[in-house]
Amino acid sequence: MTHRPLAPVFAGLRAGLHALFGGLLALVVARVLLTDGSVLALVLAGALGAVYLAGLWIARAGRSRRGVVWVAALTVVWAALVWLVPEAAYLVFPLFFLYLHVLPGVAGPVAVVGATALTIAAFAVHGGLTVGGVVGPVVGAGVALLIGLGYGALERRAAEREALMAELLATRDRLAAAEREQGTLAERARLARELHDTVAQGLSSIQMLLHAAERADADGPGIDHVRLARQTAADGLAETRRFIRELSPPSLDRGLGSALERLAAGWGTREGIDVEVEVDAAVSLPMDAQTALLRIAQGALANVAQHAGARRVSMRLVPQSSGARLTISDDGAGFDASGAEAAAAGTDSFGLRAMRERVDQLDGVLEVDSAPGVGSTITVVLPGATS
Repeated sequence: MTHRPLAPVFAGLRAGLHALFGGLLALVVARVLLTDGSVLALVLAGALGAVYLAGLWIARAGRSRRGVVWVAALTVVWAALVWLVPEAAYLVFPLFFLYLHVLPGVAGPVAVVGATALTIAAFAVHGGLTVGGVVGPVVGAGVALLIGLGYGALERRAAEREALMAELLATRDRLAAAEREQGTLAERARLARELHDTVAQGLSSIQMLLHAAERADADGPGIDHVRLARQTAADGLAETRRFIRELSPPSLDRGLGSALERLAAGWGTREGIDVEVEVDAAVSLPMDAQTALLRIAQGALANVAQHAGARRVSMRLVPQSSGARLTISDDGAGFDASGAEAAAAGTDSFGLRAMRERVDQLDGVLEVDSAPGVGSTITVVLPGATS
């Protein structure tokens, strides 16, 4: 959905400009009809109105080559009408705004100056050179230039506001999607833990007890039922473990360390970059934290491939006193870490912001250490259980 709070203002200004042009043109027609009734003047007035109406859709589109042609044709017809009817000179005021809106660059102000000179010359031809005939057009041109500058600044501000709103909406959608993903992963991880700690453990205990009963009384009258019950418990345990694997993220089914090693091996082969991985087996984190670290590692490697030009990357996962620390370093080109995230906030870049948002959601810490020419190091510390 596009948000344009200043659209009614622009529409009102355009409607006022059209009304001004139509009113002044009607004044010219009335002047001709009440005086000499010149057929040529009426024809030029009608042609001026027709050209103006024909080009309204061009003016709405802003600056273009067709708009320049339209304004030039409008000016030629108006200039011819001015030499016949002096009151047509007043039409220069709406023309000023058209010049500034349609013509590119300095062509708009230059056209305003030229039209002002032509208006003064027309007043001089019809009634002689007077102070009013000079000051009026000059003041009108000055006011038009000031209003045109203000309108341009307002239009640029509106475009910037619209772009910012679009980026905010896109960021909101990405955050909502990330939150839904995190919620889904957390719930799946919770269910997997509950199944492991209750059903799987219970079935494993039942299987062990039945196996012990089978060994204790191998020739008892109910041994066949005991064996059937043990096999049924074994089948149920296998099925439960399959459910647990399916509820866990596929890349994390063998743990975060194994997932990081597979990620590094695949990425290093694909990019032709040597990746050194060091994983401490003592790291133990909840599933949502493991998922966050894996996604951050993926994003960091993607940044290295796109921007760093590195020859070597190291990835290290070690336990902390209250969680785990993931460090990813490269020997690439580096960047200005102090301004990178601020610059990303004004663009569509989502790399470092995505990492920080994931870390913040888990009450962790993200540190970025880099400078041009010295490589980069990203350190993430997340809370969690360690063993």
